[in-house]
Amino acid sequence: MQSKIAATAPVVRRWLTMAEHTLANHSDRLNAINIYPVADADTGTNLYLTVRAAAQALEELEPSDVGVTMATAGRAAMEQARGNSGTLLSVSLMAMAEPLSGAQRLSGPLLAASLHRAQLRAWSALSEPMPGTILSVLEAAAAGANSVESTIQGDESNHTLAETINGAVKAAREAVVLTESQLGVLSDARVVDAGGVGLLLILDCLRSVIVGEPLQEDLLDGLSGYKVQDPNIALNMPVQEGVEVMCSITLSPLAAAGLRLELDSMGDSVIMSAVSEEADPTGSYPWRLHVHVPSSALALDAIRAVGDPSNVSISALSATSSDNGHDLL
Repeated sequence: MQSKIAATAPVVRRWLTMAEHTLANHSDRLNAINIYPVADADTGTNLYLTVRAAAQALEELEPSDVGVTMATAGRAAMEQARGNSGTLLSVSLMAMAEPLSGAQRLSGPLLAASLHRAQLRAWSALSEPMPGTILSVLEAAAAGANSVESTIQGDESNHTLAETINGAVKAAREAVVLTESQLGVLSDARVVDAGGVGLLLILDCLRSVIVGEPLQEDLLDGLSGYKVQDPNIALNMPVQEGVEVMCSITLSPLAAAGLRLELDSMGDSVIMSAVSEEADPTGSYPWRLHVHVPSSALALDAIRAVGDPSNVSISALSATSSDNGHDLL
């Protein structure tokens, strides 16, 4: 391990830039094993586009503390989040920023607190969270980081920061392996969860920039379905009817809760998370919304009944559909 460890605000910029490039290289294989919650073969693409939005938002950001930098990246990711995995990742980035508020450098305790906050927010954002997904991997990463932090009692040294991110990545890797046995559809297809693998890559990018080492060459060795020559499982899955609807909307907390309940009754994979903690003069907040429904009209009617959606995106739930994604501006 190199003696000089990156721990200041620019680490976030370098992390997300590296994650963007890494996901670009892995998006095809991530798409190929993307069969949960639906086999739409786009998890790799969605994670890449979401991280790219976060990375681009930092290109012109004035020098800021770690919390502001992370929050800026999280908001940009949330506003342009793609898919289930991209939305949950953007929720996580925004949550990670909270314990970092005002911090001039990243430390082991702060990283552990950030990952813990991220896994809490991600689990609560999804109406029906499931083990064996990106959520399980994020939870394991947080536990791995916390197990290190709990033994060093607030030590903010660079050594402890390195040990903390190493613990998070190691635990995340173990959790990815377990995903295959946690969900029946993954067990039947003999693959690990695509979103979980994507998050593992993102976390290893953070490890890389913190300790100044390359990505681990053997990180993905032995993961079911991840060899280059393995088949594209997603394209061989049965066609699933329905669409994914995403949008941004400004609502009061009460209206947002009511809309979530209505969307829960008509579809699944409902994710709602506030883009900002600052309310407008009416007491409303900007939200990012994601749902899988039989018909886009069902969801859009319910959404428009309570507010004016923007940045609307509608995508087919089947990877083989001829209408696999379009935006309505």
